[in-house]
Amino acid sequence: MSEIEYHVPEGFLFSTVEAAVKKPGRKDIAIIYSTVSAVASGVFTTNIAKAAPVLLDIEKIKGGKGRAIVANSGNANACTGARGLKDTQKMSYVASITLNCPDPEVFVASTGVIGTPLPIDRMFSKIRDAAETIGNSTLLDTARAIMTTDSFPKIASAQFNITGKTATVAAVAKGAGMICPNMATMLCFVLTDAAITKDALDQALICANDLTFNRITVDGDMSTNDTVLVLANGLAGNKPIHTGTKGFNIFKTVLTDVLMSLATMIVKDGEGATKVMKVLVKGTKTEHDASIFARAIANSLLVKTAVYGCDANWGRVIAAAGHAGVHFDPNAVDIFFGSVRVVKNGLTTNKDAEAAGQLKADTVTITINFRMGKASAQVLSCDLTEEYIKINAEYRT
Repeated sequence: MSEIEYHVPEGFLFSTVEAAVKKPGRKDIAIIYSTVSAVASGVFTTNIAKAAPVLLDIEKIKGGKGRAIVANSGNANACTGARGLKDTQKMSYVASITLNCPDPEVFVASTGVIGTPLPIDRMFSKIRDAAETIGNSTLLDTARAIMTTDSFPKIASAQFNITGKTATVAAVAKGAGMICPNMATMLCFVLTDAAITKDALDQALICANDLTFNRITVDGDMSTNDTVLVLANGLAGNKPIHTGTKGFNIFKTVLTDVLMSLATMIVKDGEGATKVMKVLVKGTKTEHDASIFARAIANSLLVKTAVYGCDANWGRVIAAAGHAGVHFDPNAVDIFFGSVRVVKNGLTTNKDAEAAGQLKADTVTITINFRMGKASAQVLSCDLTEEYIKINAEYRT
């Protein structure tokens, strides 16, 4: 993936090292560092069983400032009790001392196996090494270091003009399984040199996250470690972006585009997946209702396996909608597989064989129109294959 082209915001440095957190042979600790204090924002898993780094970051994000992120793959440090929280605090402390920055401005993120304590003694020296050699790695190296079952590193960036200055938004993410967010998903670190107020950054992230990471699913499982962190250090030199301004709308659009690129990569890289599945719901009374329907269909194992098998089984689609919890008239529904309408007014059009051809594409779109209103929503998912079972059956071995 060395041919990937991306832009790095001013003032951000990176370092990656190998600590054999789960097993040797790859770099599995990364540090992201801003040369100046940055405005910080974040969203985190709503899972009740939150991992230790999530609990720590939820408290730290209240300060609104960030200078560094320390991340490890291979071990989630989740469901590890008081020891897990203490280990997370130590990771932050070691990085802050070595980087010579305030500990409250150092965030920690972990991903990997749940329930196993970190090999913290081995990690301490490696975190120190990474901090002492900050700048020895790239943003792409960072994307690789946070991978678990991912088959490729996920990185995206964009540049835009704001008050006569050129600013950059760049982000890395990891995620391929345990993807069904209710806030964010996986790990994602967003960096920008745009100057922006804390309130504006919070609002932009919430909106962008809802339209991207909150609209994807791979397997219907929400992680204990879901974290999206944004650091904005202002080194682009633009006038600070405030809510309700043209600059805010520009920044929000760019952030949404970058996160959508990553969200699409996550679905494409869904464990064992062979196809991206777009579920588009139309004709509901509210966007909220449309989102509920879309999630129910996108998470349906029967729908996902039908897509994998190129079976235009629309009965599975309407059945999934029927248990979503939102009332509709089954006799008014239209369903499409790609461009082929297989259901009109709740009845078959006898075009299932023709529609099956649409399911052979790399990206499959399922559209269901409830004809109750003008609202719509889309959720990205993927098909479900035998390989997903194999990957997860052997995950801890």
